[in-house]
Amino acid sequence: MTSPALTLPKAELHLHVEGTLEPELAFELAARNGVRLPFDSVEELRAAYRFTDLQSFLDLYYACMDVLRTREDFRDLAAAYLRRAAAEGVRHAELFFDAQAHAARGVPYAEIVAGLREALDDAARQGVTGGLILCFLRDAPVEEAEAVWAEAKQSPGELLGVGLDSAEVGHRVGPFAHIFGEARELGLHAVAHAGEEGGADYVWEALRELGAERIDHGIRSLEDPELVRHLAEEHVPLTVCPFSNVRLRAVDTLADHPLPAMLAAGLHVTVNSDDPAYFGGYAGENLAAVAEQFGLGRAELALLARNSVTGSFAPEARRRELLAQVDAWETSAR
Repeated sequence: MTSPALTLPKAELHLHVEGTLEPELAFELAARNGVRLPFDSVEELRAAYRFTDLQSFLDLYYACMDVLRTREDFRDLAAAYLRRAAAEGVRHAELFFDAQAHAARGVPYAEIVAGLREALDDAARQGVTGGLILCFLRDAPVEEAEAVWAEAKQSPGELLGVGLDSAEVGHRVGPFAHIFGEARELGLHAVAHAGEEGGADYVWEALRELGAERIDHGIRSLEDPELVRHLAEEHVPLTVCPFSNVRLRAVDTLADHPLPAMLAAGLHVTVNSDDPAYFGGYAGENLAAVAEQFGLGRAELALLARNSVTGSFAPEARRRELLAQVDAWETSAR
């Protein structure tokens, strides 16, 4: 029986497009571009998806990313994700991309964006809207981020916003504050990974120093009651990724996930897939799993879907349209 979570209209707000690179496509692109992967087969690569922490994942993630070289590669990557996400109810998707990591391999920024936007334009014609969020690597020298930003800010209209990702602990956000300030002046939104491995103080940093409008992950916010009050009162969206948190050992098991406590505290929680090719499931599958684990009914699932829509950077008219779809889904079983 199909889980209702797979038909629920929703937005996905925490999705690294490079993290949608399924092993089959990785080998296809490797062959296309003459790149040698450090694995001999799809099965061997998939068997390597046993992570002990965030860094062990990132090591494999960046190794596989090497196959992405051309505009066509990025178009095919995003198109494959958007088709699969649409089949699981995603109607709006805001894609993170790590241009900085590709620049280190000589891939032009313009080619990355052009390929991703082609896929988004095709998806929009099929009823799935979306946009791009340029993420900077917080564990790399800020000068690398500045070099990418120098090009990106020449055409800010291609982006929804900017973000900060990669290894969190020990890498503070201060060096990136001036980039985020410039982005806000250009009318771009700001998001940041925080409170995944790092504690609540990392979330405060992202809010205060970067002006983050959304917090990506944020599961450790519960450690600070003052922060919880602030997030609830200001309706700051938290883009939670259950499968990711389990696979990267941020929580031991899905049963240990703080999602129910976050909802009980009145936090604006959304459910997302993060890097679904590596973590075992796309947005609908993440929702279906937490619904089963915690006994969430249609009302709770609809709340999570509404949170995803109202937490998105979609135009107001599109948000109203999507909220109407959620309402129709919730009432269809009554």
